Amino acid sequence: MNASVMLWLCMNIEREEIENKNVLEVGSQDVNGSIKDYVLKFRPSSYVGVDFQKGKNVDLVMNAEDLIEKLGPERFDVVISTEMLEHVKDWRKVIHNLKGVLKKGALLIVTTRSQGFPYHAFPYDYWRYGIEDFERIFNDIQILKLEKDKEPGVLLKAKKPVDFSEVDTSTLKLFSVLTNKFELNAPPNPILSIRVKEQIKSLFNKVETDVLLLFDRLL
Repeated sequence: MNASVMLWLCMNIEREEIENKNVLEVGSQDVNGSIKDYVLKFRPSSYVGVDFQKGKNVDLVMNAEDLIEKLGPERFDVVISTEMLEHVKDWRKVIHNLKGVLKKGALLIVTTRSQGFPYHAFPYDYWRYGIEDFERIFNDIQILKLEKDKEPGVLLKAKKPVDFSEVDTSTLKLFSVLTNKFELNAPPNPILSIRVKEQIKSLFNKVETDVLLLFDRLL
């Protein structure tokens, strides 16, 4: 995660929100920074990190789409997900699971990237979220803070209400970095996406240039 996200997290996570609480981090692998050590200073009752593959700070390997099935509904007091949502194909199912494993009255912290942030596959990159998107996606929970990150991105701190009733997002379109337009769903075959086509074209152009340079030298 970038420095501004780490700073925002440290400024917006309080000791009383973590101490003696069960904390789940979704997308916990430490690739370029982690909030885990900061949170552990506040002595949670438990801290579980899940990710789709093994790695540093990963306790359980699972897909974010399977949280409720594998961990159980309304199990955690705090759910944290940083810089993960842009990388999941089925964002609706993932967000349903993030909300689903939260206890009523529990805390949800989410950060992700917005339109204008460059393509960064790990291993995939699908979506860009705006403030307006988050206002609609999280209309069913109490938004405590919703801010823009300068990188650009979106930063959310929210609380699941006692009378939680999940909002319908089936008609919401998000900006796809694969097609460069707003889409209801990710393209069925990402390899045919505009982004990948551009990368392949660039690769062939480079190969063609290198071959021509080689012929020039030989002649």
